[in-house]
Amino acid sequence: MGHLKHKNLITTTERLRDQVAQALRAALISGELRPGEVYSAPGLAEDFGISATPVREAMLDLAREGLVEPVRNKGFRVTEVNERDLDQYTEIRALIEVPMIGRITRTAAREDLEVLRPIAEEIVRAARGHDLIAYLEADRRFHLSLLALSGNDRLVETVGDLRKRSRLYGLTALDENDQLTPSAEEHLELLDLMLSGDAKAAERCMARHLGHVRSLWAEGASAVSR
Repeated sequence: MGHLKHKNLITTTERLRDQVAQALRAALISGELRPGEVYSAPGLAEDFGISATPVREAMLDLAREGLVEPVRNKGFRVTEVNERDLDQYTEIRALIEVPMIGRITRTAAREDLEVLRPIAEEIVRAARGHDLIAYLEADRRFHLSLLALSGNDRLVETVGDLRKRSRLYGLTALDENDQLTPSAEEHLELLDLMLSGDAKAAERCMARHLGHVRSLWAEGASAVSR
């Protein structure tokens, strides 16, 4: 399959299994691991220069997230996300996140919202700097940290799972065309609206942002299939 560009994410600071899982997610995002293709643990392990066991364990973690599926005696197939899946993920997220943003706007302390500004700025910097991994990690932290202000841990877990399952494959093509920056800047717009106390406007911004993300998913999936 060739050498993975993100194999250098493997260090000694985390559990090897977790490091491999993160590196594989990065390869999924970049399009190095393609939807519908089957990859073996030994083959991936050779790319990483490690044994097959932590790779197999990491792939099982990704299977539980719905990103890959086991193929008997062959390895793991990268899950193909179709248009219906994306529509359903977007609908569920909108049902949860849009009204929750309104609630958090009305109840959260100003200082708790301000803490998220550096993360929102980090998203924009990563998008402008074409750092795809940093972009997605900062985006994840912003959204889940914002929802955590609701005090509902199960809600945060649910949205986190939905985000993993709907993770865009092939974001590289969108990044190269600088299509991620407008979506990145919406995080600062959302935060400013919440700080102003305008719950309805914040809800509308969140709904628009999710619709924007959905269109990016579709464009990215199209790029990968070509």
